[in-house]
Formats: sequence, C-alpha cells, structure tokens
Amino acid sequence: MAKKLHTFMGDTPAQALKKAQESFGSDVLLVENKEIRKKSLTQSGLYEIVVAVDDDTQSSNSQVENMEQKQDSVESAPNSVQKRLDEIAEKKMAKRRKEAQQPKIYDEVTLQLSDAVKQISQIANVPSNMPENPKIQSPAPRSYPIAPSPTNNAQMLKVNTNMNDNIDERVNERIQSLQQTRIAQNINEKIELKNIKNELDELNDRMKIIQNMLWEEKGPKNDGLNIPQEFAEIYRIAKASGMKKEHLDTIMQLSLELMPLKMRSNSTTIKRYFREVLRKMIYCRGENLQHNTKKVLMLVGPTGVGKTTTLAKLAARYSLMMNARYRVGVITLDTYRLAAVDQLMAYARMMKLSIDTVVEPEEFDKSIDSLKHCDYILVDTAGHSQHDRKKLQTLKSYLNSDYKIDISLVLSVNTKYEDLRDTYNAFSELDIDTLIFSKLDESRYFGNLFSLVYETKKPISYLSIGQGVPNDLVLAGNDYLVDCLLDGFRPPETK
Repeated sequence: MAKKLHTFMGDTPAQALKKAQESFGSDVLLVENKEIRKKSLTQSGLYEIVVAVDDDTQSSNSQVENMEQKQDSVESAPNSVQKRLDEIAEKKMAKRRKEAQQPKIYDEVTLQLSDAVKQISQIANVPSNMPENPKIQSPAPRSYPIAPSPTNNAQMLKVNTNMNDNIDERVNERIQSLQQTRIAQNINEKIELKNIKNELDELNDRMKIIQNMLWEEKGPKNDGLNIPQEFAEIYRIAKASGMKKEHLDTIMQLSLELMPLKMRSNSTTIKRYFREVLRKMIYCRGENLQHNTKKVLMLVGPTGVGKTTTLAKLAARYSLMMNARYRVGVITLDTYRLAAVDQLMAYARMMKLSIDTVVEPEEFDKSIDSLKHCDYILVDTAGHSQHDRKKLQTLKSYLNSDYKIDISLVLSVNTKYEDLRDTYNAFSELDIDTLIFSKLDESRYFGNLFSLVYETKKPISYLSIGQGVPNDLVLAGNDYLVDCLLDGFRPPETK
C-alpha cells in the first residue's frame, strides 16, 4: 500500500509525534526527526518530524505509478519536505535579522539593571561588581549552571543581611517621620481651634458691649430698679413664664443684692444662682406615711380640674405603689354627677377598695367610722364655681367633724394667675392645707403657679402630669418645678 509523507512540529520530538498520532492514528511511521531550534533560557526548542501514513485511496496494483509520482509529490506538494525545509530556512533568516536589531533593547535593559544594582549596593554598603558600561555578549550556544562557591554564598548572605538591616532602618525612619508629621498636624489643629475660640470670645465681647448699650437705653427701669445687662437673659425667661411682675422684680432685687460680683460675669452662673433663689421660694410638702394615725384627705376645687381622676391616682398610689400597701377607703360627696360616682365605683372594684356615698353632712362621721380599718380615707367632692357661695357653705358644713381632715385644693396649671388667685380666695374659707396642680402636660408656662405659691405661702403636695392612672401623679419637688418654670414642661425622670 502506498504511503504519504506528512510533517509535524513541536517543542520536543515526542510532542510532534503525539500531534501526528492524533491526526493519523498510532500506526504512523516515523521517517525523520530533525532539531530546528535549540532550547535556551529564553525560548523552548523546536523539532520537526516526518511521518509516513498509508494512502487508502491507491490500489495495490498501481504501486509502481505511485512510487513514480512520489518524487513529484515530494517536490511539488504543499506538504513536501523540500518546501518545509525552505520555509524553515526562511524563518531562520528572518529570526536572525530580528535578533540583529535586539542589542539596543538589551543594552537599555542591562543599563537599567546596572543602575538598580548600584543603588542596592549603595544601600547595603557593599561594592558593586557591575561595570560602568556593560558590554552585551551574544549568548553561548549552550549554558550550564555553575555551582556557587562558598565565598559567593557568604558574600550574598552578607549583602542580604546588610540590605535587610538597612531596609528596617529606612522603614523605622519613615514611621518616625509620619508620627512627627501627625503630631505637628495635631498641634496645628489645636492652635487653630484656640485661635477660633479666641475670635469667638472677642465677638461675644463685642456683642455684649452692644447689648449693654441697648439694655442701658431700653432696659426696665421701675421704682429705681435697674436690671444689669448680664441679667437680661434670665429676666426675659422669667417674664415669659407668666410670673407676676412684682414677684419677678422682688427676685431680681434679691439676686442683685446677694449675688457676689465675681459671679455676674457668666450668664450660666447667673442662671444657676437665679434657679437656686426660685427653688427656695417654692414650698412643697412631703407625704405623711405614718401608720399610727388615720388620715382623711378631702379634694376640693372648681369644676373640670380633675379632682376625681386625681383621687383615683392617690388611691392607687397608696394601695398599690408603696412599699407598704396601705388600706384605702373612698367616700364621695358628689351626688350631682352620676358619671363621677360610676367612675369611682369602677376604680374601687379594680383596686378592691371600700367605697361609700354620703348625701348629708350628718352622715359624714358615720361613713368615716365605717372605714376605720383603712389607713387612708379619700373624700371626693362635687366641683362648682368659686363664685357659688351656697355650695361652698354646704361643703364647709361637712368639715364640722370630729376627725382632722386635710384639705387639698386642686387647681389646673393652665389657668391664668388672676383666676387662680380668685379661686384660692374663694376656697380659702375651707382652711386649705395644700395645693395640688393638675394638667401640667397641657401647659408651657408655669409662672402663674410660682406666683400663687409665693403669694399664698401654701405648699404643693402633688402634681398631675397626665391622664394615666396611677403613674401620672408625682410628688411635688422644688427642683422639678423650677426646671418646668425656666425650661418648660418635661416628664420627670423615673427612678
């Protein structure tokens, strides 16, 4: 059977043979193996093989003719060996022409390597063996690795050690430089902030000078009382709270007389001092929680101030919220409003309280006797106008009792001062013991409360700060009231 010749190329003869076997099977016959390019450090080798493959298209009786045509096919066919050899020769020539142009590039690379070696040698403090103008030599046909000598190893170790030490030193220097830079930046920032603060202080001083000029010209001047500019802020706050003017002037007079001069230069110090003066002028009464005496507490006041709700809060406070659970009884005198009686009945059932209703004054002492097992007896009364003298006298008749009754006047804080004073004057016939202010959460100004307490000298016992039962009732405190007076309402801090 006739054979056809085919050529294959690869990095190794085995690789070229593998390509031939992949194309024509494992029965290919290796005819020729030739090294085209030697293997070097920069490029792989190149090998060409010629294999013979069976030609299935030719019959066995035309073998002579095929052999005659073989020479022609070798010379003229595209896959002929001659043509392949010509192509390989041409590639070699092209490669040599290309390599002839390479020295310039190698020169530049080598010069750069030389500079790098010099810099490394300078850093490591070792001499450089690189010549000043290195000369490029063509690579030898074959090169073999030369085993390093012990001397070279010692020199390289010394170079590496010196280089590492020098690098560590350079890194430490760089870190110290960065740290010093940051410290300098922080110092500069502090200096800038200080300069800004000084400028702001100067601006504040100038503004104070202008305020002093305006205040001296337009400030209040009543009865020979001149309010200094440094008191301007606290004066405006107190005046805006609704405090009666004569009370405000009295407080300012006391502050001017008693405050040390060194404290007047700072508005914050003035406000703190003024707050302390107000705190001492507000009267509050604590709770009497002794078990040895029965306490009868009656709530009185005009219509709509929240007496019934306040009484329910007190009942829950004494019976549920104290460390010692007190026994509480309730008496209602409010037979005019069925809704009020029903409301108290509902609260009494929830809190398991004893409750009684009294219609006539003669029944009042008997009702108290029926609740003798209770520690606290809370009495709810009907609300009415402070101008209704008849109902006031009827209410007063209930107080002709054998028991000591503590009278608490319930007032709404969102009532203007004049009406608060009018209401107090009307109910004062009942010998008021304490004041309870309700609806603090519905108001922003509390100067009327202060003026009433300051003028009547009556203490405050409780404050109602919402509709919730029982949590929205707090014991009155001077500090909390002063905060509300100067800063507006805020819920008290829970402990």
